[in-house]
Amino acid sequence: MTAPIPVFDGHNDVLSKLLRGPAGAETRFLEGAPDMQVDLPRAQASGFAGGLCAVWVSTDDQTLDANGDLPPVPQPAALQQTLAQAALLHRITRQSNGAVTLCRSAAEIRAAMAAGSFAAVFHIEGIEAATPDLDLIHVLHAAGLRTLGPVWSRPNIFAHGVPFVMGHDPDLGGGLSAAGKDLIRLCNELKIMVDLSHMNDAGFRDIAAISDAPLVASHSNAFAICPHSRNATDRQLDAIRDTGGLVGLNFGVRFLHPEGIRDPEMGLDVMLRHIDYLVERVGIDHVALGSDFDGTFMARQMRDVSDVQHLLGALARAGYSDEDIAKIAHRNWVATLERTWGQ
Repeated sequence: MTAPIPVFDGHNDVLSKLLRGPAGAETRFLEGAPDMQVDLPRAQASGFAGGLCAVWVSTDDQTLDANGDLPPVPQPAALQQTLAQAALLHRITRQSNGAVTLCRSAAEIRAAMAAGSFAAVFHIEGIEAATPDLDLIHVLHAAGLRTLGPVWSRPNIFAHGVPFVMGHDPDLGGGLSAAGKDLIRLCNELKIMVDLSHMNDAGFRDIAAISDAPLVASHSNAFAICPHSRNATDRQLDAIRDTGGLVGLNFGVRFLHPEGIRDPEMGLDVMLRHIDYLVERVGIDHVALGSDFDGTFMARQMRDVSDVQHLLGALARAGYSDEDIAKIAHRNWVATLERTWGQ
């Protein structure tokens, strides 16, 4: 049997989903849990070698305001959830007996993948837990934080997250606040990758003007195919290409389907259309995977990590070379992180 192609993925919501589920989160990840899309046994069996493990703050309040925005999360509640998820990632790593590695450099990612250890990168999706003094960023960096999205799709003190709107481009809301601009400068100083997924257009432009690092959208698709506000426009894709950045394909159906519908029967051909478009627009060296496993609705052909190899097989049948598939599967992510982190 041919060995699976190693996959390093740009986004999953394992941590928040584990903590919202039954007790024993560490055991559920390490020994397997049927309600999860990513767990260690299935990852090991399918060549899913690691990825950016997101800390995401949940809230019961889903009431939209007059602008279509979700309400901001109070900072104390966000801090509690952020620390709980960060601690969970550290406990999983410690209890795994080497089967999971918390990686802080590209060299550590490569070493973990070579050893068959799940290469986890500590990522935050929406930094509602921080205050304008940014002291928390220094503390979290010391705890392993290496990538950060200033917002999820709701406003916070740093920026205006793009609302979920089908049929509208991401030009919704204002740009970075003064604190948000300070945040980007600090991320550059600490070599924390800034993730542009969930940024609106004004925030994207502000970050592009400030940042000296490659522009990255970890889990966004082509707006030209699926006109959803969460997807990247041609102008944004060009900016990503011009900085040597990266865009990761989101597996979520509503960000893939041209009509934005939650179609459980959507085929891999739609994912291929997005990959083809992204490769044509930004180049093969700047396209990767950003699944959004355990964080969004997916089609039956992409049930969990076990199905990612089917997508890679579809790329091979579509004419992509082994080298190109390896780039999309893992090499582009590791190379982009190395350029951003400088190690």
